[in-house]
Amino acid sequence: MNKKAQRQAKLLRQQEIVNAAKNAGRDLTAEEQVEFDSLQREIETLNAEISAEEQNEETGSTDSNTDVQRALQDERNRIRTITDICGEFGMDAKPYIDGEATVDAVRAAALDHVRKNGAPVAARGVDVIKTAEDKFREAAADALLLRSGMSLNNPADGSRQMMGMSLRDLAIECLSGDGDGNLNRRTSDELFGMLQRQYYNPTAAFPAILDNAINKAYVEGHKTVAVTFDRWTKKGSLKDFKTNDNNYLAGPAGEFLEVPEGGELKHDTFNDVKRPTRKLKTYGRQFTLTRQAFINDDIDLVTKIPAKYAASARKTINKQVYNILLKNPAIYDGTPLFSNSHKNVLATGTGITRESMQKMILALQGQLDEFGDAIIVRPATLVVPSGMGFDVFTIFNSPTINTSGNTQAVNPLFRYASSIEIVEEPTINALCGGYGKTMPWFLIGHQDDTDFIEVDYLNGQEIPTIRRMETPGQLGFVWDIYLDWGVAVMDWRGAVKNNGIVVGDPLA
Repeated sequence: MNKKAQRQAKLLRQQEIVNAAKNAGRDLTAEEQVEFDSLQREIETLNAEISAEEQNEETGSTDSNTDVQRALQDERNRIRTITDICGEFGMDAKPYIDGEATVDAVRAAALDHVRKNGAPVAARGVDVIKTAEDKFREAAADALLLRSGMSLNNPADGSRQMMGMSLRDLAIECLSGDGDGNLNRRTSDELFGMLQRQYYNPTAAFPAILDNAINKAYVEGHKTVAVTFDRWTKKGSLKDFKTNDNNYLAGPAGEFLEVPEGGELKHDTFNDVKRPTRKLKTYGRQFTLTRQAFINDDIDLVTKIPAKYAASARKTINKQVYNILLKNPAIYDGTPLFSNSHKNVLATGTGITRESMQKMILALQGQLDEFGDAIIVRPATLVVPSGMGFDVFTIFNSPTINTSGNTQAVNPLFRYASSIEIVEEPTINALCGGYGKTMPWFLIGHQDDTDFIEVDYLNGQEIPTIRRMETPGQLGFVWDIYLDWGVAVMDWRGAVKNNGIVVGDPLA
């Protein structure tokens, strides 16, 4: 048996020990804990030997080592998920784990089990009671977030009482629960070494608390970041990373023709047009709770930093979308997005005026589809750089305007105040070089009437994935955070551009 197989066998034995205790509703016995710790030491030795062997291999060993680590992480996730599914439905997890069954196969088996035996009986009005360990972990994770200054709507019970705990205090609390004594006499360095040895232990509290805190932090960061691209782009979903050629778009249905008495219906034919391609890419970063950060009690690395990375993912998409508007690249037909041939750019740049808005609306509604028919696009969003918003709100929300003869007249744009959303985006200012530069603005059509720019995600998942990894030779807990997306121009008929005017510096 090779070393990787030996390691896998020891990991599975650890899982069996944990499952036996969990199914019996008890903690590990002294004998089980001794065996578990012995297996952990053997696993760590094998890890070091495997890492050394892989580092001595030919070029590409780094990628191979990363693949092995990810494979181990995937296997642990498989075992944990299978154990949870089988535990929920009263099934024995061991045959599925030993038989290398996939999670989908176990879900199918669970569904079949329910059909044959019925669903587990649940008393009406009875909630599942969390164990003391579960409550401690939730409270500790929320305490880290509260201590960092993050607001939580419903913090776990006891979390506020734990806000004064340092990472060292939390480590001692977790390790004490595992049966280690005299921990207060240990140095922070020694405690960190003990924590790292728990990496493969699925019941270890400290890594689980960090994971829980990080997950909540980055979801909060993703939710609260101020971006605007999703207010006027379409959200799409792709199932893989292949170039998606899109389906052919069938032409419009022909007009209904009069059928005289006794006459025949005339057959209609369609023309087809192929839409632009779409493709996903993966974007991500990696961050570490280092040994020094643990000793320094730097909790920002598990609270604020993950939230910033999650927000960064959204900001990156936001910048990519606005880069398309401003750099005006050639699109699927080989022509710049905004061009005279597309009839979606005004000849002369202007500020926000009644006359320019009328031209923008008429240009948008005058577009024809691929088959020469009117699209009937409703103006829906006005995207302007920071500094033009005041003019927009003034001209849209005034019932009357002054004429050249200094008399009052009805403002025709007033009726659009409730139907056109105003998006004031500072990213446009930054990409144009800041105040004092000429900045364009855009009128975008309703998403139900025509496509424009689409942001696709892998299987529709727009929240980044985060997972803990072990990096050989690195002193710390390491997390990967990544997200798969793609930005594509689907139809140039969805927007009209005004090249704009100089936006003055408010501080000048």
